[in-house]
Amino acid sequence: MILWNQKPYHSFDYMLRERFGEKVYKLALDGGATCPNRDGTIGTRGCIFCSAGGSGDFAGDRMLSVTEQIERQKAQILKKRPVYKFIAYFQAYTSTYLPFSRFRAQLEEAVRHPDIAAVSIGTRPDCLGIPAAQSGGSEKICCDPQILDFLSSLNTEKPVWVELGLQTIHEHTASYIRRGYPLSCFDAAVCELQKRGLETIVHLILGLPGESRSDVLETISYINHSHIQGVKLQLLHVLKGTDLAIDYEKGVFSVLTQEEYLDLLIECIACLDPEIVIHRVTGDGPKDLLIAPLWSCAKRTVLNELHRQMKLRGVWQGRDYRP
Repeated sequence: MILWNQKPYHSFDYMLRERFGEKVYKLALDGGATCPNRDGTIGTRGCIFCSAGGSGDFAGDRMLSVTEQIERQKAQILKKRPVYKFIAYFQAYTSTYLPFSRFRAQLEEAVRHPDIAAVSIGTRPDCLGIPAAQSGGSEKICCDPQILDFLSSLNTEKPVWVELGLQTIHEHTASYIRRGYPLSCFDAAVCELQKRGLETIVHLILGLPGESRSDVLETISYINHSHIQGVKLQLLHVLKGTDLAIDYEKGVFSVLTQEEYLDLLIECIACLDPEIVIHRVTGDGPKDLLIAPLWSCAKRTVLNELHRQMKLRGVWQGRDYRP
C-alpha cells in the first residue's frame, strides 16, 4: 500500500507540503465575473446545480479589490492557525469570463502579493480563448485569445493552476445539467493548457441523476488518460433556488446516502492514477442553502469514515489503476 503522509491517497495537502515545505491555505476570491451560461450567451439559468453565487458561496466580496479580499481572509485564518503561504483561488462563476484587461489586472495583483504562493483559476473549457472550430464550443463566446499565453507567462513567476468544471464525460448527463459545451471542448482546452505547461484540475460530481456506477468509473478512466494533474471529487449537492432542487422535490431523483457515496468514492479512488492529486473527496455546501444530503455537513465525520473504510478494505489510490 502507498501512503501519502499516512493517507491512502495523493492528497492536496500532501502535495502542497511537498512543493512549498509548509502548510498552505486556499483563499476563495470573487473577481466579479459572470458566466456565458447565465448572461444569455448560451443560457440564462446556469448549470442546473449551481447556486445564485455561481459556486462562489464561500468566496470573498466582489466589491473589494483582490488585495483587500486576500487581507480580510488572511486575518480570519491567522486567528485560528499559523499559516503564512496562500493560494489565490478565483472561484466564483467563470473567472476568465471578463474583459481581458480586467482579468489580467486581477491576476497580476494576486501574483504580486508576497504571501501568495500560487494562483488557481476556476473556469469553463469554452472560456479560455480557444476557437470554437477547434474546441467544438459555442461560436457566440468571445473570450480573448490572449488568455492562455498570459497565464503561461504568469506561470513563470508563480504556479498557475486552471480548474475546469467537467462534472461528467457523458453527454446525456451533461445535457441534463445544462453544462453547455461538448466533451471535445474539454479535450481541446486540456490540450492547450498542457502545451503551455499549465497544471489542470478537473471537477467531477458523483451521484448525478441518471448516472450509474459504470458511468462514473468511465469518467474516472477518461481523466486518467487526459494528462491532468489534479481532480476534485464532489458529491452532488441540492441547493435552494436551483432547478435541481425543483426536480429533487418532485422526486425525479434521490441523493446518495453516506454509505453509498463512500462506496462509490472508494471505488473511484482505487481506479485513479496515483500521480493525480486529489484536491477534494467530499464537499460542504452552504448550510443556509443546503437541501440534501444533510449528512454532508459533518465533513470531518465523512473524512474519518472514508479513511477508516479504505483501511478496512485495503484500498489505496491506484490499487486498481491500469495505465
